[in-house]
Amino acid sequence: MVESFPAAAVVRISRGTFDPARFAEVREVTAATSEYLIPAIKELPGLIAYHAGTSADGSVVHVSLWKSDKHAEQMGRLKEMIVDTRQAYVKAGVTFTPIVNYPIDWTI
Repeated sequence: MVESFPAAAVVRISRGTFDPARFAEVREVTAATSEYLIPAIKELPGLIAYHAGTSADGSVVHVSLWKSDKHAEQMGRLKEMIVDTRQAYVKAGVTFTPIVNYPIDWTI
């Protein structure tokens, strides 16, 4: 089944890298931050889906789908994300790449 998304929908990708030796620590941060991030993110209008994952290869990613770029940009103002979560990840040795919002070109 192919879902239909709004024409203005975007995928927001936040990615960080870390020393793979710190995998367990970073994975714990991902789990711990979900306790306050999930309720805060659920309150934001325009959210379609949100996923977070940590790889033993030394990468952590947050991928979200939003109804528009304007909706996705709310994450850049969400205290739970830009202060609390970022600080927790940085403390665990994560270095972030710039966050990018991608317009959706096609979907399966």
